[in-house]
Amino acid sequence: MAVRVKNMTTGKPAKLLLAFSFSLMAGNVFQQLYTVVDTMVVGKVLGVTALAALGASDWLNWLMLGVIQGLTQGFGIRMAQEFGAGREDKLRECVGSAVVLSLFSAVLLTAAGQLAARPVLMLLQTPPEIIEFTLLYLRIMFAGVPIVMLYNLLACILRSLGDSRTPLNAMIVASLTNIALDCLFVLGFHWGIAGAAAATLIAQAVSSGFCFFYIKRLTILKLEKDDFRLREDLTRKLFFLGLPMAFQNGIIAVGGMIVQFVVNTYGVLFIAGFTATNKLYGLLEIAGTSYGYAMVTYVGQNLGAGRMDRIRSGMRSAMGIAMVTSVVIAVCMLVFGKGILGLFISGSPEVVEQTMRIAYFYLAVMSVCLPILYVLHVTRSALQGMGNTVLPMLSGVAEFVMRTLSVIFLPMLFGETGIFFAEILAWLGADVVLVGSYFVVTGKLEKKLTIVVNKETGTKEEQL
Repeated sequence: MAVRVKNMTTGKPAKLLLAFSFSLMAGNVFQQLYTVVDTMVVGKVLGVTALAALGASDWLNWLMLGVIQGLTQGFGIRMAQEFGAGREDKLRECVGSAVVLSLFSAVLLTAAGQLAARPVLMLLQTPPEIIEFTLLYLRIMFAGVPIVMLYNLLACILRSLGDSRTPLNAMIVASLTNIALDCLFVLGFHWGIAGAAAATLIAQAVSSGFCFFYIKRLTILKLEKDDFRLREDLTRKLFFLGLPMAFQNGIIAVGGMIVQFVVNTYGVLFIAGFTATNKLYGLLEIAGTSYGYAMVTYVGQNLGAGRMDRIRSGMRSAMGIAMVTSVVIAVCMLVFGKGILGLFISGSPEVVEQTMRIAYFYLAVMSVCLPILYVLHVTRSALQGMGNTVLPMLSGVAEFVMRTLSVIFLPMLFGETGIFFAEILAWLGADVVLVGSYFVVTGKLEKKLTIVVNKETGTKEEQL
């Protein structure tokens, strides 16, 4: 089976974005599926305390994942631009450098995660009855950072070349592996929360191997030893793209940890209800994330080809698709949300009722405001595809400020329900920065982009 490389500089933008996003969406569904299965197994088999322990790890775990994804996505932007410009030699140099930089980063992040896990959990005032379970889960997950880094890098390489199908197939295999191992490790071997963590990492390793097998078959990426040599200029450009995105995700995660700090003060039942809905967060934004990945590749390739007209038309198409999708998902969650949340919660009728009340209210708030989040994903990704990762980073700062201020002051005015609106206000803060930035950046790029038309060959050469 051949790897599906897709040039997105020709064809109808809406059709290209939908086709590319569909595979990503399906892949994200399977990725979320094994996250949801982890939560279901932990919540139903091990109880509310274990569910709360899993939830207490969420933002610290997401901090690590966010830094990894930010770095690799930044590297992928450069790859998409080189591919769109038809510079295959530069593409191979970019991939080789990204591999080396990712390896170094994985070693540093693994060490940092292991050292910081307990102090951060204590700083967040994680309840004593769950802190050891949470720490065990994080220790295992952080030990697998190189595996997570490898999968994200390989998936970004494939997406930058327009191949969203292979990461989908990798996620299907990984999801099935994770579900089987969850049943074996937690239900069969009784390894508890450690079994859920081990199942996740093994599944990620399987998906990494799947992507690597397909990349090896790509003739365009037949790397030579010299491609792995770090070049000062290219390294600087890759980090210029990757580090702001890593910082953006990191500061968003820090804001989330501040939210977790406040949530932890409301007791185990509140943590469990909050966790149950947070595990559905991925399902809520699944299409938005997919449209975002599609926009990074689409915009990056078209910028490399000097097609600003296609970037603008693609943005209009993506925004229309995103708005319709967000409304459909919101309605589905409002109608079926209680039934889905019930899959995560167990205990006495009183415990289930209290936890469900907290979880569904939070789910309803996020569902109604979902279009705000989808504007964020599409606009932020378009800017990143244009090679601007600084302004999206500033939108992450805006998210941090709004989330932090909201979670501190809203509970003073509205009690515990005020916590649920912190996320919405964080999205709004980011949108204010992103929407204005998009128009400023596209205007400047159109002025800087000089297209030289060769009358003899009819080819184009662009210079930024």
